[in-house]
Amino acid sequence: MEADVAIIKSVHAEEKTLEAIGQHLQAHYKITPQILEKKEFTETGTKNLLLLYLSDEEIKAFLKEYIQTDHLIGIIPNKLCPKVMRSYGISSDIFEAIEDAFDKRKTQHVDVLFCNGDIVFNNIIIGDVHGLNASSSESNTAYSRIKNFFSNLFHLSFVDYTLVTAKEQTIQTAATGIMILEHSTRGVNRNIIDEDLSLHDGRLNALILSPSSVISYLYYLLMAFFYQHFSINKLPKSIGIVSTSKLDISSHKPMDFVIDGVGLSSKSIDLEVVRDALRIQLGRNVHNLEEIRDISQNDKETIKIGGLPKGEMRKLLVSATVPIFKKADEEDFRELFTALKESAVLSIPFIVLMVLSTLLATTGLFQNSAPVIIGAMILAPLMAPIISLSMGVVRGEQFLMKESGFSLVAGIVTALLFSSVYTFFMPLHELTQEMNARLNPNILDLMVAVISGIAGAYANAKSEIAKSLAGVAIAVALVPPLSVTGIGIGFGNVEVIAGSFLLFVTNLVGITLAASMTFLVLGYAPISRAKKGIVYTSVFLALVSIPLIFSFMMLIEQNNFMDKLKTLKNITVKNQEIMLNVLAVDLSKKKPNITLEVYSDKALEHEQLKEIQSKIESVMKTKVILRINPKIIMY
Repeated sequence: MEADVAIIKSVHAEEKTLEAIGQHLQAHYKITPQILEKKEFTETGTKNLLLLYLSDEEIKAFLKEYIQTDHLIGIIPNKLCPKVMRSYGISSDIFEAIEDAFDKRKTQHVDVLFCNGDIVFNNIIIGDVHGLNASSSESNTAYSRIKNFFSNLFHLSFVDYTLVTAKEQTIQTAATGIMILEHSTRGVNRNIIDEDLSLHDGRLNALILSPSSVISYLYYLLMAFFYQHFSINKLPKSIGIVSTSKLDISSHKPMDFVIDGVGLSSKSIDLEVVRDALRIQLGRNVHNLEEIRDISQNDKETIKIGGLPKGEMRKLLVSATVPIFKKADEEDFRELFTALKESAVLSIPFIVLMVLSTLLATTGLFQNSAPVIIGAMILAPLMAPIISLSMGVVRGEQFLMKESGFSLVAGIVTALLFSSVYTFFMPLHELTQEMNARLNPNILDLMVAVISGIAGAYANAKSEIAKSLAGVAIAVALVPPLSVTGIGIGFGNVEVIAGSFLLFVTNLVGITLAASMTFLVLGYAPISRAKKGIVYTSVFLALVSIPLIFSFMMLIEQNNFMDKLKTLKNITVKNQEIMLNVLAVDLSKKKPNITLEVYSDKALEHEQLKEIQSKIESVMKTKVILRINPKIIMY
């Protein structure tokens, strides 16, 4: 580098600092710089290196005047130019900054962003971006994060924006705010974009914040104030991005916006990036100079706005209260509603599948064969009208509720009829293990129904995962309990009928309520419209839960009994070693009935068996009835 150097100083520059800089340049670079005020500098006085010792606003004015010239610019750090220092990674130490200014490796042609004709160094904030412009390195204590989180929590409002890109693509959306960056240096610039954005790719980056529900807004705030690391390629759905060389933003009302901390207002904002407009010595805080040089220059625009509101949702956010849950897109709703209407209507294939699945399930129950019963679960068509009923409940749609309700009743009657007739002609009259497993439903069965209802509704709403519906059908198992009820009718056994039908009703109500709530969360109905149907379903579920709670309490008590009986696994009765294996505990009778195996090396006498009973009663602190299966071990 030649010795032709000039320092362009501010009228507020400290003479002592200028003198120290001059001595440093003379001592280290054998240079005696010319020191000029900004007004004294002219094109005829062009130097190889211009060291700007100016404020942010003075630097903006200087660069605007000499943009796209061959001047090589260096920055002398001072307290009046923090934005320029941050933008170009300039060290706060004057002598380090001068060292960087003479480092040829740091010479770069960089883009410059203009907003309504003014140069932008850091960013433009339109509206309220709720922490998107907060640095992860400042105010990073737990207290400050929590404070910022709650200060933003209750200030959510939307403005209608129209954006037109360089390629004339028009975007109409509603947003709380927009942040525009020309470039960003990780760890230096004040925003939570955790990556470097190019200094000379010819594009600006507009981040559009638009959480379309209270839930998505809460998620964004948690990410913004506690995670604090966003990547351009992995932004929350509530943030859209537009990368282009030129962007015009307008609104029906004047927009309040901030350029590098200076507040302004306008009904239109014109943004343009001038490529390679400035030849500058970058500072040491820009670490990826090699990557910057390698970035290819192209005019391709990047537009990712799939999560931003449009159409009716855009108008709703601007004019009404932000919904708790996101409202589904009109196109998604139209497709799902059409599919659910078809599923709700009774059809011949539905009846045929009900008959086949019922006969298959009843056969599997008599066989005590789990694989056969699983096959019946997959074949059963009951899940479809139940999901349609759930949508009818949440939206108050009479057609869906009427048609799906009729289909369900027809399916239930079909299952009970064919399973009971099948049982009547079956020469077997013993309850198998698979039948008994469906006679005592409890809260756990309700939890299975609720989880299955959520999965069923979600799988219907998301066509790409509809294949998971077979797994949901297996999990909730609607037809086998109905088949057991039919078997109970065939046997004339009231206990079997009551227990198995309670399980079916539990599944039906649990799925309906859970699926309704899922559709509500996914935005397919407003809360005000869903309230009535959900209240009725919840009341019915509460009534069904009463016997389930008692059954679950009995299960807990059985579990406690089994734990206590484990302490008696090995006992000695009249000098004879005996091992006990408890098979089952039945608490439904007056006295607990315990079924167990007794292992010994010879047959036990009646007195020894009575002593075993006595030991068990002592541990259980209650009278019990034992059902003993003796097992002789020969050594």
